[in-house]
Amino acid sequence: MGQAWGFGRFGGPEVQEFFDRPDPVPGRGEVLIRVDVAGVNPLDHILRSGLVAELDSGRPFPRVLGMEAAGTVVALGEDVDGLEVGDAVFGFALTGGGTYAETTVLSAPNTARIPAGLSATVAATLPVAGTTAVDALDQLGLPGGATILVNGVGGGVGLAVARLAVGWGLRVIGTGSAGKRAQAESIGVHFIDYASGDVVAAARELVPGGFDGIVDLVGGASLRTVAPLARDPRNVISVGDSSVSDLGGRFVDRRLDRENLERAAQLALDGVLAPVTTAIYPLADAPTALATVENGHSSGKVVIKVA
Repeated sequence: MGQAWGFGRFGGPEVQEFFDRPDPVPGRGEVLIRVDVAGVNPLDHILRSGLVAELDSGRPFPRVLGMEAAGTVVALGEDVDGLEVGDAVFGFALTGGGTYAETTVLSAPNTARIPAGLSATVAATLPVAGTTAVDALDQLGLPGGATILVNGVGGGVGLAVARLAVGWGLRVIGTGSAGKRAQAESIGVHFIDYASGDVVAAARELVPGGFDGIVDLVGGASLRTVAPLARDPRNVISVGDSSVSDLGGRFVDRRLDRENLERAAQLALDGVLAPVTTAIYPLADAPTALATVENGHSSGKVVIKVA
């Protein structure tokens, strides 16, 4: 038996609960891991809410929260290639295991070994924030010296995008709330406060000729406000709002496979990509960890130290 943090029905934070469960049994193409660190993401509370029907896995309740983790393989399901018991790994719980738990199952094709020299804490942040940053910037394909706007730079994914862009020699301007300024500026971002006045005017003053690319982490009205700042509308990439296509832009093309995880890990080892982790909570404080993300108070990445 192991402890897990999840929810007994759809709803808000009031439906969350700790519960004990037997170790899951890995199915075909899955690995069972003992979780060391779990990443916390906005999608976790969106799934808990049940408001997005297409994201409902149909699994029975209670369900475990979380979708990314790093840990040690303790058992293999059938048809698992490239991973062995005892491997330190990181990846996605795409098959519904949930990661705010002492043990969980990860999808083997979406799981990679943690390379020597990379901590489990960093590795646990790479499946979502790290690979999203790689995917968005690959999609833009901008050369060094190009100028990029990161709309919503203060969160875990936004800071990962900014850090990788700076590492690849791009000039980065980021928008966010005042509390996110210090963290963004510390990695080389020129910061524009949402509340400081006219965001578009401030951006045009910095980049009069328009941006070579925009990566949007906010969506909605904010996306529509900044999208005209791009010199080419096709170079507006949104991570969370598929209606970006209505503006001539593109939704991020996500690659969740082992190869992309390994690439993100190597970039982290090289110091070019390392999502900014600003809070580490024990499993007992999982409610606080998720509330920090759900309430928009986190600057950077939040993780749960389980082991």
